[in-house]
Amino acid sequence: MKNVFKILMAFAVIALIAGCGGREVTRTDPDTVTDLSGYWNETDAHMVADTLIAQCLNGRWLTDFSSGISRGERQPTPVIVVGGIYNESSEHINTDIFMNSIEQAFLESGEIQIAAGGASRGEIRSEREDQIIFASPATAAAFGHEIGADFVMTGSIGSIADEEGNTRSIYYQISLELIDVETALKSWIGSLEIKKMIEW
Repeated sequence: MKNVFKILMAFAVIALIAGCGGREVTRTDPDTVTDLSGYWNETDAHMVADTLIAQCLNGRWLTDFSSGISRGERQPTPVIVVGGIYNESSEHINTDIFMNSIEQAFLESGEIQIAAGGASRGEIRSEREDQIIFASPATAAAFGHEIGADFVMTGSIGSIADEEGNTRSIYYQISLELIDVETALKSWIGSLEIKKMIEW
C-alpha cells in the first residue's frame, strides 16, 4: 500500500512540474510585425489603413471640397463618419479595429475631422439627454450643436484562399468608398490588395 502511495505521489509531482513549465509569455512592442498564422492581423489592419488613407487624401475629392469652401458652401475641414467596414472574407476579422485604424490615420493627417457614428453617436446623444435632467443648466451640453458629416466612408474586406500540400496562399482585397452625404454621390473609391504565401 505504501508503494502505491509513493507511486501516486511521484506521478502527482511529475504532473505538477510538467504543468508549471508548459507555456511562456513574452511581452513585445505593439509595433512589432508578427505573422504567426498568415491570416489577417493587426499589422495588416494598420498598414492597409495608412496606405488607403494616404490614397484618399491625395484624391481629387479633397480639391473639390476646397473649391466649395472658397464659394462659401462648406465648412473649412471635411467631416467624415467612418461607417461600416464589412467582412466578406472567409476569416473572422474584427473590423472595429480596422475602422479605428482608419479614424486614427485620418485624424493624424490633420486634414480631416471625424464625427462619431454608430453606437458611439447613440451614447453621446444619450449622455446629452441625461445632462438635461441631471446636470446644472450652466454645464449641460446643448442640443442642436453637432457638426454634420460631409462624407460617410464604407468598405469591405474580401479574401480568396488556396492550398496545396504544405503551401497556402491568401489573397485579400480591401475596398473603401467615400460618399457625399448631401448628394449620395461617390466622391472617392480606393482599393488595396495583399497576397500572402504560407509554407510549413
